[in-house]
Amino acid sequence: MIEKNFITSGRNTVIHKVKKFDLLIINGDNPVVIISHRGIGIYKGDIPEKRSIAKKAYQDIVDISSAELFGEEKTLLFVQALDGIEYKIDYTKVDTKSFIKIHQNHYI
Repeated sequence: MIEKNFITSGRNTVIHKVKKFDLLIINGDNPVVIISHRGIGIYKGDIPEKRSIAKKAYQDIVDISSAELFGEEKTLLFVQALDGIEYKIDYTKVDTKSFIKIHQNHYI
């Protein structure tokens, strides 16, 4: 069994587990979000074409709509990051200040 750098919880929560790897969250045609041990933001780089290429760059591709995760695109996603903060990503508010917000400070 392959150890993942994240786990899912409930219907719309991703939990970042491994400090060494950044997560690239893909949700349809929406902006790609990167989660690192330092926090969260919009990813401006190129998406690796293969998971093996991403792994070499210490990244993990998380496609929300894939059958192995949630099986559909989400309009609301919660991310528990390694900085101890839970973030809310509201895809209905792309290009606004409310796209990525702190949902819960120090959930641990």
